[in-house]
Amino acid sequence: MSKRENDSFSIQDLMKSFIKENNLSKGMQKIKVEETWTKMMGPGVATHTTSVRLQNKTLIIQLSSSVLREELSYGKDKIIKLMNEELGDEVISKLMLV
Repeated sequence: MSKRENDSFSIQDLMKSFIKENNLSKGMQKIKVEETWTKMMGPGVATHTTSVRLQNKTLIIQLSSSVLREELSYGKDKIIKLMNEELGDEVISKLMLV
């Protein structure tokens, strides 16, 4: 019978190493971007958002309201900055509202 090691690890550290070892970071970023968009923009914008995708550092947001699309287009740089701050990394470099 092998001896049990008494090293303790936090679940957060274990998850980070698992994600890194299995090359899942891009997929996890995509999920986190969707959650962050909904959280930051609130329920009003979230109800008019039909799709949130991240492709090659470009965040593509599909909206059902042309008025909302126009309003959000004025603050693209601020949205990118706030999203990257919330994500804790330079994940987004461009924002497309379609």
